[in-house]
Amino acid sequence: MVQLLIKVKPGSGKDEISVDAEDNISVKIKAKPIDGEANEYLIKYLAKEFGISKSLIQISKGAASRLKRVNINIEQARFDEILSKWK
Repeated sequence: MVQLLIKVKPGSGKDEISVDAEDNISVKIKAKPIDGEANEYLIKYLAKEFGISKSLIQISKGAASRLKRVNINIEQARFDEILSKWK
């Protein structure tokens, strides 16, 4: 399992994941932060990008914040491979 700290920017014009030089992850999503819509959309978007089921992704902290701790049930090697495409 991989645990990430993600800065989420809801209400963006497009969906996009970016990783800076210090491996900080930012995710722009189209969904608005209303009634948990952005959290559900984030999980769906990450599942699609990682090629895994939505049930393998959980927001463990920060559900009402832009800074979220997300648990992804994926092998570290597979995660590193996917992360490298966003750098």
